[in-house]
Amino acid sequence: MFQNIGVPGLILILVIALIIFGPSKLPELGRAVGSTLREFKKSTKELISDDEPEKSQPKKEEKAI
Repeated sequence: MFQNIGVPGLILILVIALIIFGPSKLPELGRAVGSTLREFKKSTKELISDDEPEKSQPKKEEKAI
């Protein structure tokens, strides 16, 4: 999704955000985005770690009589 933005695109987004929200709200907005991304990353790690024990358990081999 954000693969083709580049530096000029990021600068344009920053300028538009500065115009819309103003310089006093940008740090607050950045903290909110950062905490949201941190919580999302934590949740995805928990989901992945919940699935790993099921996959990594070896199957019990039955002994032939």
